[in-house]
Amino acid sequence: MIPSVAVLEVPLDAAALRGEARDPGAGAVVVFEGCARDHHEGRAVSGLAYEAFVPMALAELEKLRAEAVGRFALVRCLIHHRIGAVPLTEAAVVVVTASPHRREAFEAAMWIMDRIKERVPVWKRERFAEGGTGWVEGQKLVP
Repeated sequence: MIPSVAVLEVPLDAAALRGEARDPGAGAVVVFEGCARDHHEGRAVSGLAYEAFVPMALAELEKLRAEAVGRFALVRCLIHHRIGAVPLTEAAVVVVTASPHRREAFEAAMWIMDRIKERVPVWKRERFAEGGTGWVEGQKLVP
């Protein structure tokens, strides 16, 4: 059985998470993959690495999952975050939401991602193509 929340040092399996979200009451399943990209604020990026305080990150992810289930009437919700080196194009986070209707599934996935960036103790360090690294600052979210 796949856990509902996880912080892992291995590639994330979005297809397996999507399979775990199957439910006869779900008319909509949204799979969001946040992937490592090759640029940030005008600089070329050659890779990413994530660090986390894992016990606290897991606890906060579980709180977010429970909040999302209640807030959006989800029938399934899974949130997995990767730590360690994440090569370009690979997923750093996968959020799967399943609900009776599409609006709630889409809104829940976006809400969860916004809350992850606000509340979960996971930090991203980028490796720049021209050399060097830099930590990514948190984002201010517009309500």
